[in-house]
Amino acid sequence: MQWYEFIIAQAALMALFFLIFRLYAKKEKTTAKTVVRYDDNADMQALKSLRDRSLSVPLAEISRPKSLSDIVGQEDAIIALRAALCGKNPQHILIYGPPGVGKTCAARLLLEEAKKNPDSPFDKSSQFVELDATCVRFDERAIADPLLGCVHDPIYQGAGALGSQGIPQPKAGAVTKAHCGVLFLDEIGELHPMQMNKLLKVLEDRRVFFESSYYSRTNKNIPAHIHDIFKNGLPADFRLIGATTRSPEEMPPALRSRCVEIFFSPLSDESLIKIGERAAHIAGREAKASTLALCASYSASGRDCVNIMQLAGALRDSGEITSRDIEWVARTCHYAQKYSFSFPKNEKIGRAFGLGVGQGMGIVIEIECVARRTASGGSLCINGIMDEEEIEYANRRLHRKSMVYSSVENALFAVQNVFGIERKNYDVVFNIIGGVPVDGPSAGAAFCAAYMSALLKKPLFSCCPMTGEVTASGEIRPVGGIREKVTAAVSSGAKTVIVPAENLDEARAVWQHAAGAGDIKELMRQVTGA
Repeated sequence: MQWYEFIIAQAALMALFFLIFRLYAKKEKTTAKTVVRYDDNADMQALKSLRDRSLSVPLAEISRPKSLSDIVGQEDAIIALRAALCGKNPQHILIYGPPGVGKTCAARLLLEEAKKNPDSPFDKSSQFVELDATCVRFDERAIADPLLGCVHDPIYQGAGALGSQGIPQPKAGAVTKAHCGVLFLDEIGELHPMQMNKLLKVLEDRRVFFESSYYSRTNKNIPAHIHDIFKNGLPADFRLIGATTRSPEEMPPALRSRCVEIFFSPLSDESLIKIGERAAHIAGREAKASTLALCASYSASGRDCVNIMQLAGALRDSGEITSRDIEWVARTCHYAQKYSFSFPKNEKIGRAFGLGVGQGMGIVIEIECVARRTASGGSLCINGIMDEEEIEYANRRLHRKSMVYSSVENALFAVQNVFGIERKNYDVVFNIIGGVPVDGPSAGAAFCAAYMSALLKKPLFSCCPMTGEVTASGEIRPVGGIREKVTAAVSSGAKTVIVPAENLDEARAVWQHAAGAGDIKELMRQVTGA
């Protein structure tokens, strides 16, 4: 065979292989298209059949507030929220409050109200984008981030046609979807610290920037809009509304400084009764006032109240919801009845009533003290408090004696300093009745009064709760939570409330029968009448 014949044979063989490969590729492509089209049609039919079926709407969803007037017990908070969101310059907002009190509904409804205000920057296209911070997953390599957005680099699965060309693709997150609207971040206190810091940067810049090692400004294959995103970022000019069940002290100071802080109160029994009455009405049932009050006593939130009424109403096909139905639901579903404090009618030596705040609500704390003379130097025992607490300070964890324990010691020393009664001559026992947790210094006045009552063998007025921090010199210093404390005292049947003199104006704004005390001498005159 000549050399040119060999070349011709090789070329013919290569052409044959090429034709076979083209035919095979065309067949595979046709087959793939047919299979995808068939599977897609089947999946669409299955999806349509799912959408065509649905269950009845739960009562909890039907009874969800449709207007601001449906949100009960939060009148002041809604006024504050309206002022912060519906004006010409809406603010970032942090909402504190227990679950099931209407935080999300109020924010959503007020955005709709703000859209109707011609002076508001919100318009008809403004979105209410809602995320739960406990479910916001993110990847440190920025592969996925539903909150801030991410970049799909060519090496990652799903990069698509642009990825096959080596082009990184930015993907918008919730901050961009909420542009010119509201980003509602539920349980914002649970957000990962890294995400929180990035979010604060977005709030400051009002846009979100991306980085990718695959991006090059000189790459002409990259589309113009991607060049623009990497250069100028994606718009993220929104108003943040964060909701949390945590206390303000647990939130990052950098976030708090950027937000207006608004507090939603725990629902009172009156508010829960209204919610239960509305739920019964929506369900087409009736319930007596005593039945609604019983339901409220088992409810920790509006959701609890609706759930109890729904289950109680479903026990029979028609008729009135009775107290027996509520009791059955509470017993079967293990709903605990709330403790309702009322002042005892009799007076007792060594007993005093303090005031505190727990879970946003005022509480009455019953304290008893026994003091017996001793010749062995005296001892101190305090039951029902935390002996020690852990705090974080300057990136360190410190253990210290609890504030309550220090408050008791200050009270005993103040009595010795002011009245000259030697502490070492008595064995002293304090007890917190009912296991109510006490973890602050504001019960100092009550500890001091109970101690003096035990020493003097003289009972205190039984319906006279008190609050205030006692110093070692006998002064009574101002404390927080006065409104909640006074409200709790009034609802428990107090005849008067004693607060630090500097808190008297705030207390009398709630109840005119409040009295002030500047030191422990004045305190004892008011609680003993002597």
